[in-house]
Amino acid sequence: MADPSLTTLLLLALAGLTAGFVDAVVGGGGLIQLPALLLGLPGAAPVQVLATNKLGSICGTTVSSVTYYRRVRPDLRTVLPLMGLAFAGSTLGALVASHLPSSVFEPIVLVALVLVGAYVVLRPQLGADTALRFTGRRHLAAVAGTGLVIGFYDGALGPGTGSFFVFSLVGLVGYAFLEASAKARMANWATNLAALVVFVPQGAVLWKVGLLMGAANLVGGYVGARTAIVRGSAFVRVFFVLVVAAFVVRIGGEQLGLW
Repeated sequence: MADPSLTTLLLLALAGLTAGFVDAVVGGGGLIQLPALLLGLPGAAPVQVLATNKLGSICGTTVSSVTYYRRVRPDLRTVLPLMGLAFAGSTLGALVASHLPSSVFEPIVLVALVLVGAYVVLRPQLGADTALRFTGRRHLAAVAGTGLVIGFYDGALGPGTGSFFVFSLVGLVGYAFLEASAKARMANWATNLAALVVFVPQGAVLWKVGLLMGAANLVGGYVGARTAIVRGSAFVRVFFVLVVAAFVVRIGGEQLGLW
């Protein structure tokens, strides 16, 4: 594959910056970064695009995870099982990634995003405050199941993972949006790491592009996490709805052949 031009690299860096910000607030930065890589690197194999996307993403999720942990202090008794099962699920997903085309996932993702967005809009008090729906082992089971299922999806494809994590932790488990975002970023870091554990030995990562997008993603992730922390759950909720709506339009347009 030929080296991308300077203009292409700059546009990919801009995509990484934007993706890092969006990912840090509500997740879903992959729905910006992955299409940018597909457009900017038309000669790359699908597994190379996925692997390079993970390298860029883990830089942003690292800084946003640290920022959230220092400011929000999420409970590690929940976070560690979530991260562990997300890591396991992502590893399994990455192992089958080269065998499953994105066309398998996109209609499912579109339907899921429509349902998620509608549910949040119709429940204005959802995620305003933490009101856990389960306790003890049932709570851990719900968190672990969320990590395993969404982790598998992230390893296999990835776009929208952070948003699905946030919604599951809010809608299923009962966390406020800000606390859910903090836990989602840490789980997303684990899924990115797991995917790279599989992709790096395969030689699938395009390091030059990935590190450039990673640097931009890191800056976006830091700014996004700080913005979410300062603005609180109400801001995260509104931003979540806007991001989900934008993704529904983008994926829906693709399915209808509009672009």
